[in-house]
Amino acid sequence: MSFGLFLQSLIDGLLMGGIYGLVAMGLTLIFGVMKIINFAQGALMMLGMYVTYWLFALIGLNPYLSIPLSALVLFGVGVLIQKGILSRMMDAPEHNQLLVTLGIMLFLENFALVLFSPDFRSIKIEGMPATLSVLSLNVHTAKLIAFIFAVVLAILLFWFLRSTFLGKAIRATSIERQGAALVGINTSKINYIAFGLGAALAAVAGSLITPFFYTSPDVGAAFILKAFVVVVLGGLGNFIGALVGGLMIGVAEALGGAVLPGSLKELMTYLIFILVLLFKPNGLFGGKAR
Repeated sequence: MSFGLFLQSLIDGLLMGGIYGLVAMGLTLIFGVMKIINFAQGALMMLGMYVTYWLFALIGLNPYLSIPLSALVLFGVGVLIQKGILSRMMDAPEHNQLLVTLGIMLFLENFALVLFSPDFRSIKIEGMPATLSVLSLNVHTAKLIAFIFAVVLAILLFWFLRSTFLGKAIRATSIERQGAALVGINTSKINYIAFGLGAALAAVAGSLITPFFYTSPDVGAAFILKAFVVVVLGGLGNFIGALVGGLMIGVAEALGGAVLPGSLKELMTYLIFILVLLFKPNGLFGGKAR
């Protein structure tokens, strides 16, 4: 591999890794607070993509301007799912909770299939260059914007969890639920907010990739497996680990694509997954909520 190809793959991997990290942050936030592995995270991301797509197709709204609305809609969907379904499963065995979220994923995907058909849909933003040339390297413009959004959002969420009363309540609930309840925190309300925030993060990630990724009912499947790998890599419930893990998986995938033929680029991702499970089962950054 030439040095130029290595640098190009590194840049591509970091840009895509920001999106993986954003999806995984929502997943790890939900797990950290509710101890539920949410298989529906990819389907929630798909709904966010459709919100952005239809706002663009019907009224011409720029995909980046639709992000707040997409996040708000999916926050509401997340709260409804938590309040209507998952709140009844909080004390159920973990495998039952996992199956319920799998059922939610299948319902959302088939609901979208009925409403929107299986057609692939895409968005082209007029006037935005496809790539930027920097020192003989090509930087995909939409991926660069998505990466910047992802990093800024991660910083804002980190500040929110560390510095606001609600953020501290979420962290307290994730660390010690009974203790949080004893000091007056409404843990049921925190569950709604955490699941809503997780869904909103998935929606933001979905909105950010619509300018360069197709939208279809099953698009979430392409991201949910990587999100699980990222969460395991960073440590279940570890917010910072999710972002760093996303960047690592993105780079590994890009470098794998540069040196391995065809779909074997995925080999690097799952090789890392197996190695982490073997030697660091709690993740590279531990599993405590941060």
